[in-house]
Amino acid sequence: MSRPVARRAKQVPLRTHWIVLTMLLVCLSSMLLLNGYTRHLFGAEPDGAVTSGGPAGAVPRAIAGGGPVIDAQPGEVRSVRPANRTIALTFDDGPDPVWTPKVLDVLKAQRVKATFFVVGTEVAAHPALARRIVAEGHQIGMHTFTHANLSTAPGWRRSLELRQSQLVLAGATGLSTPLLRPPYSSEPDALTDADWTAIQETRQAGYLTVLTTQDSQDWRRPGTAKVIANSTPRGTAGQVLLMHDAGGDRSETVAALAKLIPALKARGFKFATVSDAVGLPQPTHGAGLLARGRGLAAIWAMRVSDGVQSLLTWFLYAAGALSVLRAITTVWAARRHARMRDWSWGEPVTEPVSVIIPAYNESAGIGAAIRSLVASDHPIEVIVVDDGSTDGTADIVEAMGIRGVRVIRQRNAGKPVALNTGLQAAHFDLVVMVDGDTVFERDAVRMLVQPFADPSVGAVSGNAKVGNRRGLLGRWQHIEYVVGFNLDRRLFDLAECMPTVPGAVGGFRRTALERIGGLSEVTLAEDTDLTMALCRDGWRVVYEERAVAWTEAPASLGALWRQRYRWCYGTLQAMWKHRGAWVQRGQAGKLGRRGLTYLLLFQVLLPLLAPVVDVFAIYGLVFLDPLRVGLVWLGFLALQFAMGCFAFHLDGERAGPLWTLPLQQFVYRQLMYLVVIQSVFTALAGSRLRWQRMERYGSLRSPASTEGFP
Repeated sequence: MSRPVARRAKQVPLRTHWIVLTMLLVCLSSMLLLNGYTRHLFGAEPDGAVTSGGPAGAVPRAIAGGGPVIDAQPGEVRSVRPANRTIALTFDDGPDPVWTPKVLDVLKAQRVKATFFVVGTEVAAHPALARRIVAEGHQIGMHTFTHANLSTAPGWRRSLELRQSQLVLAGATGLSTPLLRPPYSSEPDALTDADWTAIQETRQAGYLTVLTTQDSQDWRRPGTAKVIANSTPRGTAGQVLLMHDAGGDRSETVAALAKLIPALKARGFKFATVSDAVGLPQPTHGAGLLARGRGLAAIWAMRVSDGVQSLLTWFLYAAGALSVLRAITTVWAARRHARMRDWSWGEPVTEPVSVIIPAYNESAGIGAAIRSLVASDHPIEVIVVDDGSTDGTADIVEAMGIRGVRVIRQRNAGKPVALNTGLQAAHFDLVVMVDGDTVFERDAVRMLVQPFADPSVGAVSGNAKVGNRRGLLGRWQHIEYVVGFNLDRRLFDLAECMPTVPGAVGGFRRTALERIGGLSEVTLAEDTDLTMALCRDGWRVVYEERAVAWTEAPASLGALWRQRYRWCYGTLQAMWKHRGAWVQRGQAGKLGRRGLTYLLLFQVLLPLLAPVVDVFAIYGLVFLDPLRVGLVWLGFLALQFAMGCFAFHLDGERAGPLWTLPLQQFVYRQLMYLVVIQSVFTALAGSRLRWQRMERYGSLRSPASTEGFP
């Protein structure tokens, strides 16, 4: 058998990937923080629906009994009223894409100018409407950035609300304005000490406060007639009339305006902007070039944050749908597979088996592995291929002096080459490949080779279980093996699209291996590459759950990361190498359209999307309904727990370790997500990794029946 030619690995520093990932994470967090603040961290109630209440002893009498336009300059506190028979129409909470244009149309038809107190986030969302307000000669003022209650907001937020409102207004219209109407304000005589403190602080920032003298109460939607009645002055005194062009259905406001304006004109009233109504010089002025540029940047940042939030919402739906789909698919397949336990492949397979162990520095566990194999109830030969070990692995095996166990020494060339060397030395047609840290049950080899009674079967996957289950990390890997790997293998077996026979316990027909040229060195996941090659060659690969072997799982997060990174990246390599299976027919087509599609959806795409669930959980706890978010998270956890109970029952395992599932979400799952993300980054960058060996701890022991074997 020819040996595959080794390819030089292109090594690209992985640090760059982490820098890029960190930058993406920072940008994503910033966008979500901006979106959460602008869309969720503010009062959604209309102005008149909230009454502050509280002591008012600090409010000057001249202000409480004065006009609606207040200048709170220290030492020169004063207020002014509109001129007699003058009405300043004011509209809050806009601009709104539906109702603001209709209000503007009515005002244009009636040749009336008004003042619009706009919300910064709405200006950013609809800058063209803000420009239309200005272009048609109306006055513009601020209603804070997020409709925040300035009387109860801390100082930092008041400052932020004013700065951002002014910035966005400059970016949208090129103007700056000192006119401010605090949300949830009303008439001067309703001011409290908290309101007055906020007014004084905003004056220090250069703002004039504009309150009201008459409330149309259109926010209540009392009917057009009632809105007109509430808006009609009782005498001839000038008024600052509060109306709304946003915040819900404003059809009553639009209809009332069309009737109210002509009626009041007929009574001798005139309409003016706030500044004209009280005799102030034009308050608005052009913003500087820098302010305009920063304002445009802020507007685009908000648009991007909205887009990111919308995109992540769809990702959340996709992740949820994929999770539910995987649960339904795997449970359904596993139930059908369980009914096939009494399936007979034909006459019992009794022919001897060659067991190949590729070994590189396996001194910690090689003894237990060999003792478990030679205690098998099936005839075997054991071939240990020492791949240039430096810890005396070959010496340990030779010192055991066990008949039927051979040692082949070679220079270090990698696991695939070691396996190919073992194949060349094997005497029998049926071959079992195992890792040097794996301990077999007594009947594992016999169970593993029974499917070869069917001549169409080219490989058999055994049931690998985690042997070192102590501690959280061991339990988490135990859960993953049972719930993830073994459930998936049942589905793959049923669908005849098995993509991987694990290196820990796998059986092969030697003639099938020779037909595809043996094991390849071009991917890091040689077991996955080999299995896919067999499927594409027309061989059937099956799962035998009764062939149980115990493997040593990584005992540290670092070792786990290296192992799973190699697995994941190698799987991506194998998927790309065998992508042609998607368009093939027969057994190869089953691998492509069933197996590779499943891997792409549930082992690549789902882990990439799964962090969205966690990101949204944090986002929701801060900005949305924590109870609802908690229930959604518990729903995902309940789904995983139900799958876990089912999988543990099928594998005959006690469900005790499942209590660690909630903790697994915060550490283990995140690590697995990062593994996939890093692997995808590495693949997209076109870099290659060398084979990485896992550290062995010697934590497994051979079954009791083999202890004391010579």
